[in-house]
Amino acid sequence: MKSATPKVMHTVAGLPILGHVIAAMRAAGVERIVVVTHKEGEDVRAFAAKSGAGSVVQEPQLGTGHAAACAAAALAGFSGKLIVAYGDMPLVAPATFEASFAAQAKAGMAMIGFRPKDPAAYGRMILDGQGFLDRIVEFRDANARERAESLCNAGILAADAKEFFRCAAKLGNDNAQKEYYLTDVPRLAKGEGVRCAVVEADETEMMGVNSRAELAAAEAAMQSRLRVRALAGAVGMTAPDTVFLSYDTVLEADVQVEPYVIFAPGVAVRAGARIRAFSHLEGAEVGAGAIVGPYARLRPGTVLEENAHVGNFVEVKNSRVEKGAKANHLTYLGDARVGAGANIGAGTITCNYDGFDKHRTDIGAGAFIGSDTALVAPVKVGAGAIVGAGSVVTKDVAAGSLVLTRAEQKEIPGWAEKFQARKKASKAAKSKDK
Repeated sequence: MKSATPKVMHTVAGLPILGHVIAAMRAAGVERIVVVTHKEGEDVRAFAAKSGAGSVVQEPQLGTGHAAACAAAALAGFSGKLIVAYGDMPLVAPATFEASFAAQAKAGMAMIGFRPKDPAAYGRMILDGQGFLDRIVEFRDANARERAESLCNAGILAADAKEFFRCAAKLGNDNAQKEYYLTDVPRLAKGEGVRCAVVEADETEMMGVNSRAELAAAEAAMQSRLRVRALAGAVGMTAPDTVFLSYDTVLEADVQVEPYVIFAPGVAVRAGARIRAFSHLEGAEVGAGAIVGPYARLRPGTVLEENAHVGNFVEVKNSRVEKGAKANHLTYLGDARVGAGANIGAGTITCNYDGFDKHRTDIGAGAFIGSDTALVAPVKVGAGAIVGAGSVVTKDVAAGSLVLTRAEQKEIPGWAEKFQARKKASKAAKSKDK
């Protein structure tokens, strides 16, 4: 990846690649997960722990079979079924893991295979006359006939735990790479009378990530999957290919999403809401019937209640905009409550940060905040109060009151004409001197 970030910690749809693998395993009913890492993989181990998984260090790195065998101590005493998967395959679906377990229950062991358009350097799966796996041949070790096979190894293996670790302990490294191959486990198990079934999966689902280009391809594939799911759930999108979703985006039925919208992690949009074009949402909840955008930004901690409106060039952070309240343009609402039915005029800002701490602004139900108003937090504006345009509010405003802080307007008749004449004369004199 040519990156300081570990490969499996790069994100797809807002979640580290490893997180997708763990989530799919959990959804397939896997109860205990052990992540095998490099000795310098502190970030990976921390993420695994946060995800409820254990971890072990592989040192030195002696191949895939050796890596899987490193999990033996962490699973000491475990006597159920296990599955071995790669941490860089974010698109594997829970159903594929489930199919692996189902095939293992019938045959004793199971592996996932796929038929890529370009087999390239994948290991080839050679089947016996009954359709079970006879052997897997790594590309570097394969002859011309074996390389002509189209069924390739995806690296996912399901087995009885005790059987697997017994075979893993017997692995040798008599191959071109001098490594201990996971693919030799089925061969050793076959010698003990255990058959290995092969479950074929879709090529896209088996996509691994080893470069920036492959990361971009995985992102595109995941976005396609998420969009299809959203459309099937009765979400309206006029240009789906321009909408970007996160792994946990919740869009209820009859939500309308216009072009060029980005949903970062932690967003839920309730039924009938409309997200207009060029909006960016993260860590926010949008209530039923609410309208967001165009060109709006909802930051973490934002809650828009039913039928609230947040319009163009409005930014909201850690704030609750209650039922029917509106901030239709050019506004910043940070660390605030906007009461039901309140109206926020253009150019309004909540001055929530003093350089050290964040402070709250509370705007009561039905209040009217005039354009170009600065609300210097901490401050409260009572229900039904009116703040005149151009005001800087530094003190609490009582309910039902009018507050104005702008200077009194003055008018000097004829001043503009005299000013313009004076300026023209000055400019003419300078031109004459040249």
